[in-house]
Amino acid sequence: MLARLALCVIACALTSLAQTPADRNWTPPRTADGQPDIQGYWTNGTLTPLERPRDLEGKAFLTPEEAQALEMQAAQNRVDRPPAPGDPGGYNEFWWERGSKVVGSRRTSLIVDPPDGRIPALTTEAQKRLDNARALARQHPADGPENRSMQERCLLWQTAGPPMLPAGYNNMYQIVQAPGYVVILVEMIHDARIIPLDGGPHVPTSIRQWMGDSRGHWEGNTLVVDTTNFSDKTRFRGSGQNLHLVERFTRTDPDTLLYEFTVDDPQSFTRTWKVELPMTRSAGPLFEYACNEGNYALTDILAGARAEERNAQKE
Repeated sequence: MLARLALCVIACALTSLAQTPADRNWTPPRTADGQPDIQGYWTNGTLTPLERPRDLEGKAFLTPEEAQALEMQAAQNRVDRPPAPGDPGGYNEFWWERGSKVVGSRRTSLIVDPPDGRIPALTTEAQKRLDNARALARQHPADGPENRSMQERCLLWQTAGPPMLPAGYNNMYQIVQAPGYVVILVEMIHDARIIPLDGGPHVPTSIRQWMGDSRGHWEGNTLVVDTTNFSDKTRFRGSGQNLHLVERFTRTDPDTLLYEFTVDDPQSFTRTWKVELPMTRSAGPLFEYACNEGNYALTDILAGARAEERNAQKE
């Protein structure tokens, strides 16, 4: 009973803090060269999903009571439990890092446009491209490492950015500013985005990169980052290589960095869509993500595929 009461008190306090509006008169500090200072360690972990759940269709916001109940349930789920009989013991809730509260607005989705809080439908072209990729993956699941996902190969975590969305864990980012540049260090698979602020053009369209080509500029206290030149291997939520991403970073109080992005890819989605996600200041430093050094899963997958081929030849 006392444990439940404590959880209730904590959840109520978190919900109250999440609902506290930003001080509209607050002015962010400046770096030595005059940029609005957005440096530090930030986390985007949250209980709010990217898309509005189907059972909340037509409901844009949770009530304070609903938000409190959701946060209490999440807190209870984080209790470590032993694996069930016969379960070899994978990750359980104790090891996940999904966040402990919903966003301050109590929105039912991080997507704020379209109004239904859902990712727009794929175009016919994008759906065909996705179906072909899935068929190829079924036909050649492990001929070589290039057949496996970029995550399994320790190359890129698609939701870590850009754009930057919460994952099950490693939701930390470190932002560093220098004259003419902003650098975003991603905890998940340790990527670093180096964003020039010199107003220069994007690289030629013949150059394609997994994280695209990012160029930034300041609009008042907001950092605006324009990214193009994605590779067709990125496929963010079904996007193609012509994805055009616009991100906005605005520090709204000492401990909050409002992150917004707009996805514009007419060849892949039937309309543009927008996400708003407040990032919260966190203590550092980032821990090293030593992925390749311990990536036994990839070699095991390939070894298992070779064993299956040898068995098939014997039959």
